Amino acid sequence: MIEQGLTRRVKRFLLLVIVPAVMLGVNVPPAWSWISELRHQRLINSQEYKERFGKWDVVELPDDQKVNAIHAAVLPTGRILLIAGSGNKEDMFNAGTFKSLVYDPATGRSRVIPTPDDMFCAGHAFLGNGNLLIAGGTQRYERLDGAVTHAAGGLTVKNEDPDAAPRTFPAGTEFRSPEGLVYRATHPFTVQPAAKLATRRGATVTASETLVFAEAVDVGPQYIAVGPKQYSINGVAPAEARNLYALGQAMTLEKQDYQGIEQSYEFNPFTEAYERVGDMTFKRWYPTLTGLADGTVISVSGLDGTGEILNGQNEVYDPATRRWTERKDLTQYFPTYPALFQTAREDVLFYSGANAGYGPAEQGRVPGFWNLRTNLLTPVPGIRDPDLLETAGSAWVGPVQDQRVAVVGGGGVGESPRSTGRIDTIDLDSPNPTWQPGPALPEGTRYPNLTTLPDDSLLISNGSRDYRGKGDSNNHNARIYRPQTNTLDYAADPQVGRNYHSAGLLLPDGRVMTVGSDPLFNDAAGTIPGTFEQRIEIYTPPYLFRGPQPAVADAPPTMALGRTVDVATPDAARITSARLLAPMASTHVTDTGQRSIALDITKRDGAVSLTMPEDRTIALPGRYMLFLVDDRGVPSVGRWVEVPDPGPASAA
Repeated sequence: MIEQGLTRRVKRFLLLVIVPAVMLGVNVPPAWSWISELRHQRLINSQEYKERFGKWDVVELPDDQKVNAIHAAVLPTGRILLIAGSGNKEDMFNAGTFKSLVYDPATGRSRVIPTPDDMFCAGHAFLGNGNLLIAGGTQRYERLDGAVTHAAGGLTVKNEDPDAAPRTFPAGTEFRSPEGLVYRATHPFTVQPAAKLATRRGATVTASETLVFAEAVDVGPQYIAVGPKQYSINGVAPAEARNLYALGQAMTLEKQDYQGIEQSYEFNPFTEAYERVGDMTFKRWYPTLTGLADGTVISVSGLDGTGEILNGQNEVYDPATRRWTERKDLTQYFPTYPALFQTAREDVLFYSGANAGYGPAEQGRVPGFWNLRTNLLTPVPGIRDPDLLETAGSAWVGPVQDQRVAVVGGGGVGESPRSTGRIDTIDLDSPNPTWQPGPALPEGTRYPNLTTLPDDSLLISNGSRDYRGKGDSNNHNARIYRPQTNTLDYAADPQVGRNYHSAGLLLPDGRVMTVGSDPLFNDAAGTIPGTFEQRIEIYTPPYLFRGPQPAVADAPPTMALGRTVDVATPDAARITSARLLAPMASTHVTDTGQRSIALDITKRDGAVSLTMPEDRTIALPGRYMLFLVDDRGVPSVGRWVEVPDPGPASAA
């Protein structure tokens, strides 16, 4: 048995504590509670227990190093980037206090990083050079119903002059309605010249459009306006006003949602600094960034600069030019933070249906294949609880060559109390891909953290039964999903509850780090405002309690597609598999870059020969952790290697 009897020392202690307590009429249950906790600690720290279920350890950072970890990424230096931005704290936003932290799990050291914009609720994806692309964030916090004092809304500034130079207007620029009501732009904006296209009959001019959020110069319902209306722009000369003006639909005192920004950065893991790159075409808050097989990145969905969800305006980032280009041919609509994965087919993404929030319940919620050549989305049937995909987790299960995707947990749209413990998987290579049922989690689970491990299993940890942990509904449990058998194994219970704004990350040493959690309330009754969870917790899986890890004595820094490389290891005889694992970059239970790549293996004395897959849709360009796994299922420490971009010649 795992649990052992009490030691003689403990028994003597109990006699000294409990017997006098009974004699004195003192309440005994607290003492028994202490005993129960003592026995529990002995149990979970026993070698037999750890070998079967693993172990969690809580890490406290110094107070001046704590951040609200909205975003978390494993850098190709082995360090962890935690991005808070304003950290869901409006006072920090108003003060312009934006934070990031680099934490080294090997040494426990950390460093606060200067953060130039509010990256709170941005999107991110790793690039081939190891940099982390971060795009979007927060322009303005939401205003709830009853808290809006100034009528406001979106205005589309139009320019019909193709010969005009680009023009930038400052925040506070005034717009005047036909009735003489005045509204001010809340942020600076730039107006581009109209586009002019020569034709056989002359030329066609298409006005440029810039979306601007404006609010009334004073409080009161007299500024409520019903559109459409044309507004003049203060500072525009009468001769220009015919070509440069604004159109608006409505100015209201209704709830105003969060608004996005267009700023983009690459975080350089080697200098540990943000590098400004080209702005997105559209402002975005809650976007998904997905790396594509050619090394570019697509940005999808999000709330725009007026708080409206983008209606299918998608764009692509080219790392070579560091610029974004709108893909006007790609007009698929998705709710915010959609889970989109690059499949084994060059121009096809898979949408699992999992997402993290904004958007109507009846639109963009159906899983399917999105063809980037035709813009068609082909639905796939069979997922259980199809109305409970919001705040679900989604990931590849097993090596990406298997082309199997899982959807785990999830809940109803918005502040729904409904949740599911559903695990469904789909084989994308099947002639007729259909969702298949898997085992169920012990509880309904919103916000589950999914972490792919080097032994091809998937750690599912934390989450909550209700929206943002309402009603003290955090799930203090973890399970290990094994795709080979479609089964769940029990894992040790995490000590820290985590829900919204949390993340799980695979570390290079084979452990898993969890961060964040942003509950609405700190009590079950919902009377005490929630506080952001700033503790770190690290899970050591069972495989790390089975003996020493196999060693990687030497490995090439680069592993090109289709090539065979030799990796030196004194444990070659017992190595059974090799995996490349992409570094994780997670936010809002969304990580579309996480993948494990199986390598063909040949063993010989003192080394293993590893053969890379040939298809760049399987091994996207970038930095990976190389793990060797032995016959006990124990992985080595991950060795960082680079998969270079093969270039256009391999794109056939």
